[in-house]
Amino acid sequence: MGGKRKKGESEGMEGDNDSKNNNKKMKQKSEMLPSSIKNKEKRSAVHAKLKHQKKLEKRKKLKARDASEKRALELGEEPAPKQIPRTIENTREADETVCMPDDEELFVGNDADEFSSILKRDRIPKILITTCRFNSTRGPAFIAELLSVIPNAHYYKRGTYDLKKIVEYANNKEFTSIIVVHTNRREPDALLIIGLPDGPTAHFKLSSLVLRKDIKNHGNPTGHMPELVLNNFTTRLGHRIGRLIQALFPQDPNFRGRRVVTFHNQRDFIFFRHHRYIFETKESKQSDSKGKKAKDAKGDSIAKEKVVARLQECGPRFTLKLVSLQHGTFDTKGGEYEWVHKPEMDTSRRRFFL
Repeated sequence: MGGKRKKGESEGMEGDNDSKNNNKKMKQKSEMLPSSIKNKEKRSAVHAKLKHQKKLEKRKKLKARDASEKRALELGEEPAPKQIPRTIENTREADETVCMPDDEELFVGNDADEFSSILKRDRIPKILITTCRFNSTRGPAFIAELLSVIPNAHYYKRGTYDLKKIVEYANNKEFTSIIVVHTNRREPDALLIIGLPDGPTAHFKLSSLVLRKDIKNHGNPTGHMPELVLNNFTTRLGHRIGRLIQALFPQDPNFRGRRVVTFHNQRDFIFFRHHRYIFETKESKQSDSKGKKAKDAKGDSIAKEKVVARLQECGPRFTLKLVSLQHGTFDTKGGEYEWVHKPEMDTSRRRFFL
């Protein structure tokens, strides 16, 4: 009943246990995260190995997908639909205020809002740019570049004047908008855009400012009227902000100047870029149907001219984030706000307001 195990059996069981333990250790080593390795050289080597493995797996998947698509086309079948990557933008929370193309109420509102006279070309935009009372050295450099971006813009020193008096002065001089550049710790950190004569007033947080001199291979803008591009202003609030920005620029762009000013909204951050596009002629050598280079009677290869377009950034480069939108002109005490950003609004990463 209670007989002892034979020596061979016990050795065999011990060997199986050892092999299982070794396999477990090997798995643990292979699944070990680089962050858990204290030695820097080993950690970087493991990270590089994992990265290389992921790259190979991705390449295999791409080859298999291309092969299946090619096979389906050869058989006359429809290839499998392309997978759409899951992003924060296409999984955003549903918003009732998103503008639809058949929204008649929106078009009626556009005809009666504060910007309709400028956007219908009844008035020419005239912009007054000023600073806060305590200005810095980098603020004027940023304003000088804003003057080169926005046509018919004029800079006035702030001095000790109150902003309400500046609004009155601008109304008397028939300005259509005021831009106030606010600085903090010698760095521009906010923009205030006031529509005249009836508002609204938008307060933006300014970040990631890069001046023209700091952009590599930058170009110098010409005096032509720029083409304005507004992207992803989809909600009612975004539509209103887009029209406020649009009212800063003339509505007759000169396409010969090849200047483009872009305000791109992504996740409620408005990215500003200023480019000019350049057409270049490049020589491309012709080839026949068999893939061999075509040659003339003398044996020289025939070169064909090809026109290529590229972008050259003119600067500046910065990012805006809407803080508040106020009815009428600037009034801190009795002003009525259309929209104010509050910390409790940032509970979800998939909720956007513009």
